Amino acid sequence: MKILVRNLATATTEEKLKSLFVEYGTVQSCSLVLDKATGKSKGFGFVEMPKVGEAKAAMKTLNGYKLAGNFIRVKKAEPKTEAVEDTTAAEQNTVPTAATAEKTQKDESNKTNYYGKIKKSDD
Repeated sequence: MKILVRNLATATTEEKLKSLFVEYGTVQSCSLVLDKATGKSKGFGFVEMPKVGEAKAAMKTLNGYKLAGNFIRVKKAEPKTEAVEDTTAAEQNTVPTAATAEKTQKDESNKTNYYGKIKKSDD
C-alpha cells in the first residue's frame, strides 16, 4: 500500500521517515519529493508498505505525529490521474450559435445579486 506523508519539515530525511514506519512493519520503499531547482524537500513524501494491515496501523498511529517540530499528516496515497482534456477550452474555440447566444442572455437575466432579486420600485 502506498502512503502519502504530508507536512514534513524540510530537514526530514528519507532515512528518518523510513525508520519511523519500520516500527510498524516492512517498508518496501520510501521517497521524499524534492524541488528540482533547489534539491530541497517539498514537505511531502511517499512510503510503500507491502502488507495492508501494517500500513493501516502505521497510518492510524502516525497521523498527527509530531516529527521534527511538525505534525505530519498520513493517509493512503491516491493513484495519480492523467490530465483530462478540458472541454470548456474546446467549446471556447467554437463559433456561437443563435441557441447559445439565447441561452447566455437567459442566464444573464436570471442572475441575482447578493441580497436576492432586486425589486423594482412600487411607483
